[in-house]
Amino acid sequence: MVNNSLKGKVVFITGASLGIGKETAFAFAREGCKLALTYYKDEKEGKEVLAKCKELGAEDVLFVKLNLMEDLSIKEVVKKVVAKYRYIDILINNAGIVVWKKLAEQSFQEIEQQLRINLEGLIKMTRESLPFIHEMVINLASAAGLEGYEEITTYCATKFGVRGFTKACAAEMSNIKSYSINPGVIATRMNDFQGMPPEKVAEVILNVVRGEYILESGDDVNIWDYVS
Repeated sequence: MVNNSLKGKVVFITGASLGIGKETAFAFAREGCKLALTYYKDEKEGKEVLAKCKELGAEDVLFVKLNLMEDLSIKEVVKKVVAKYRYIDILINNAGIVVWKKLAEQSFQEIEQQLRINLEGLIKMTRESLPFIHEMVINLASAAGLEGYEEITTYCATKFGVRGFTKACAAEMSNIKSYSINPGVIATRMNDFQGMPPEKVAEVILNVVRGEYILESGDDVNIWDYVS
């Protein structure tokens, strides 16, 4: 059944200060949603997103710092979201990093950061939020989670992992839906602002939440299949 009214829904988006997260926040703000938005280092940009979301019609906005490599930070952020809104309708795990280097040139720290933010942090955030989620978990995976690419070996591993996690969640949890969103090359900081506009990804995410595509829980949503 297509859900055309998202007004008042609580949408929790990690990594919302830039790129896909920012545009996704704007898309749900236009729908009159209640938003919980996180940032890590880009506080200035995040505050600009906060102000714009209010201008666009968000019913309410919570803006908090999140470090996905720290368990306490994850727990505290979820506590703040639940204290304000009591529950979460949609969790969008968007935050992530990439290191563009051949594997032999990646330091152990660079490998660890990608694994901990892109995969471990995403899993922990989902687990911590799970008792409060009413409808859906959307995980930002990647075309690099469908096929291996040179110079982003560790990133590919994390995104393959995100897709596996999404499918396992769908098998385990009958009460909420889980989807992997797989963008290609998107014009964000990760790609030196070359590629498809991030607004296109946000549009697809919004349509998934609205129920405008025929999907089974656990499915991959390849952006190139829905955007010309």
